[in-house]
Amino acid sequence: MTHLTHITPSARPKLVKRSWHIFDAKSHVLGRLATEVATHLIGKNKTDYSPEADMGDFIVVINSRHVKLTGNKELQKTYSRYSGYPGGLKKVTLEKAKANKPNFIIHKAVWGMLPKNKLRKIRIKRLFIYESDTHPHQKEVIAQG
Repeated sequence: MTHLTHITPSARPKLVKRSWHIFDAKSHVLGRLATEVATHLIGKNKTDYSPEADMGDFIVVINSRHVKLTGNKELQKTYSRYSGYPGGLKKVTLEKAKANKPNFIIHKAVWGMLPKNKLRKIRIKRLFIYESDTHPHQKEVIAQG
């Protein structure tokens, strides 16, 4: 008597096909943009998605300076970091962060939406954020997000 067995093939890095997507931050709200970008970085938009494998695509975000915000977040939302020393707590409002480093707020939003595991740092390296609409990835980008 023969037993039929079926083994689901796992996603191997050589078989993963990565494409490039471009997102224009002018036409998106920050949180909605971050969820779309995180979904593509993880690879959940693909039919052969596997949670333990790194299946995501490359993402280019342009016009980060013009990202939209809802409500009163520009004045109320703060980003804080702590140096570890007494008196080393630094806080900056979203308004100041957007004026000084607009790429930071998109990077921070996407970073928070990625799963907290070993693939997080690898996935975030495939995210490229630019303040204007010019970027060096013109040849690679094939899909408009």
